[in-house]
Amino acid sequence: MRVWLVSFGLLFVLAEVYQWIEQITLPLPVYMVGGVLLVIASNYDKGICWFLGRDPAIPDESPPLPPRSSPEKLLQQN
Repeated sequence: MRVWLVSFGLLFVLAEVYQWIEQITLPLPVYMVGGVLLVIASNYDKGICWFLGRDPAIPDESPPLPPRSSPEKLLQQN
């Protein structure tokens, strides 16, 4: 019986919160600022670093990849 009461109460609270949030309206500049922040956050690693003051010429601290071996070298080693 407790599970039913808790489930009903939780569903009721969620429905009321949804109706309350649905009535909130935000002005257009708030949406624009939010969109710009999402663009910056999603493209940070793709070269927008200079816009935020980070030098794009400096690579990340990731270790370099080992050189790739050609198939001829692999055949000569065997």
